[in-house]
Amino acid sequence: METLELLLDKSNKENSINKAAEILKNGGVVAMPTETVYGLAASAYDNDAITKIFTAKGRPQDNPLIVHVCNMQMLGEVAENIPPEAFGLAEKFWPGPLTLVLKKGPKICNNVSAGLNTVAVRMPNNDIALELINKSGLPLAAPSANLSGRPSPTKAEHVIADLNGKINAVLMSDSSAVGVESTVVSLCTNPPRLLRPGAVTKEQLEEFLPDLVVDNAVLNELKEGEKAASPGMKYKHYAPKTEVTLVEGSSQDFAKFVNSKTDCVAVCFLEDAGILTEKIVYGSTRNEATLAKNLFECLRQLDNKGYKKAYVHAPTKNGIGLAVYNRLIRAAAFKVVKL
Repeated sequence: METLELLLDKSNKENSINKAAEILKNGGVVAMPTETVYGLAASAYDNDAITKIFTAKGRPQDNPLIVHVCNMQMLGEVAENIPPEAFGLAEKFWPGPLTLVLKKGPKICNNVSAGLNTVAVRMPNNDIALELINKSGLPLAAPSANLSGRPSPTKAEHVIADLNGKINAVLMSDSSAVGVESTVVSLCTNPPRLLRPGAVTKEQLEEFLPDLVVDNAVLNELKEGEKAASPGMKYKHYAPKTEVTLVEGSSQDFAKFVNSKTDCVAVCFLEDAGILTEKIVYGSTRNEATLAKNLFECLRQLDNKGYKKAYVHAPTKNGIGLAVYNRLIRAAAFKVVKL
């Protein structure tokens, strides 16, 4: 299969989006930019198209997908019995990096929801994605556009590196603004449950959902036999080929620990960089949004540069730091050193 690279400069944008919309209407799959990471999109109403997503990614069938909509009318087409809290959260955070788990509408394919009676829905804060959904006239199921288990793609070139020849097209846009996947909250449980942290933080959500509970799987492994209620809950995820270990501790302790090792690299904060020998900087503790934005690019650099082992300085578990920690603990397959 030839993977088309659809350009989005001023002279090509309209034709490229129209071409992508036609591919989707005809049962194909298209990688589209969003503000979080690149998504691999197909019609949420087409079982065969959804199967192509799982095949291209090598994704397990028991891992649910997120459905992307462009307006509130479309939300009503993919979900039913929507609680009032959902509309309040949508008014505040949509379009944006917040996914709501709701009761599934009858038109949604079973393999979108991995056999669950729920559907995960969001409205992306990206003009290209919104225009593509609107022009296709379809809600689009779209997991991250990468090989399953690998670091998520935040650039078109990441998508091409993983999926060239496996999908119909890539919309060639700029780097993702947020850099980690959306926050996922289930409104089908009592109390509501945070299933995956993201740029919409636990603290922000608690203003609307004061009884919000953080699911155990945010920072721990799923229990044996437990089904994933959200993407990103699997044991090992977001992982480069490089062996990753997460390290908790001060800058001085982290530097002393990593500098004593051989044949490895530190993935560190800007504040650590001056006291480390071999390092890749992934952002600043003074602005944890930079850690999120740069995280997956840095994990991909580990493989590109051929490192065998990497020790990553762990962020806090507050604010967007919780989202970064959640990705890293899975990239490290739960290997954590506490100094």
